[in-house]
Amino acid sequence: MVLLNSTMTSLGTPAYDFALEGTDGKTYSLDSFSGRDVLVIIFMCNHCPYVKAVLKRLIDLQNEFSDRGVQLVGINPNDTVRYPDDSLDNMKALAKEKGFPFPYLMDPSQETAKAYDAVCTPDLYVYGKERKLLYRGRIDDNWEHPEKVTRQDLKSALENIIAGQPVSSEQIPSMGCSIKWITS
Repeated sequence: MVLLNSTMTSLGTPAYDFALEGTDGKTYSLDSFSGRDVLVIIFMCNHCPYVKAVLKRLIDLQNEFSDRGVQLVGINPNDTVRYPDDSLDNMKALAKEKGFPFPYLMDPSQETAKAYDAVCTPDLYVYGKERKLLYRGRIDDNWEHPEKVTRQDLKSALENIIAGQPVSSEQIPSMGCSIKWITS
């Protein structure tokens, strides 16, 4: 497991379109979420201990903010040949087991992860209605121990965006396992 920090893409960067299959068999693109004011794209996977540790927090955030125009989307870019735990079948099983309230998509070519400059799992990007990047960073200040969280960075960013307020310029990178890139 290689620990990496997100690259902190420039704020204001537009969201990149994609066409990816979800665990529900549907294909999703940016247009699939055009009715939502806020889109949170999370590069994640099944096997990463960092993702496993924050998964309930992501599910809770989607449940809390769903009726406020926020949509989370998980995208798994990992090489499923070397990491079979991250296969689409295993993604389907995890989504069902955990009751994901958001789409969980497979990025088999890894083109979407590369377009977003994602490097770790979880790596997240928050876009407003115009689909310009407003927040990229960590979920909170204690990935490992939810009971010790004192600062909920992602939740604060979502609250500000919904309220039409600026998001804090102090954005701390997300950290997690390296994306498992396909090697030739």
